[in-house]
Amino acid sequence: MEAEMNTFRPMPLPSRPELKNPLLLPPLTLAYVGDGVYELFVRQRLLTLGHVRVNDLHRSAVRYVRANAQARALAALGPSLTEAEQDAARRGRNAKSHAAPKGSDAAEYAAATAFETLVGFLYLSGQAERLAEVLAVTAAYLEQ
Repeated sequence: MEAEMNTFRPMPLPSRPELKNPLLLPPLTLAYVGDGVYELFVRQRLLTLGHVRVNDLHRSAVRYVRANAQARALAALGPSLTEAEQDAARRGRNAKSHAAPKGSDAAEYAAATAFETLVGFLYLSGQAERLAEVLAVTAAYLEQ
């Protein structure tokens, strides 16, 4: 099993739909897509790190996907974001969504939605290299 973990390579993300300008989509749609992309990234990351038991995977995943972690990641990424990325994140932050889940406040939840919107924007705009960079920086930041 140990040898298998050392050779694990994350699968590429599924092909994306052809969209001329993902910023024309509602921000919560971008966040919905970004949530799925980020969840897959986190699961692959945890497998790469050697987590294989389901309970362990779930507990470890929470560390990456909870609202305050995503909010902190967005704050850490802030200075490196392009104007288009900042615009996508801003639209996600300002989107009208439901009440924040238990354990996070409205501002933190809005920032987490902004992070997911950013991930969705990068994925749907075909910026695979930049998406990989953003996700790698996020993982490194959250694993400190």
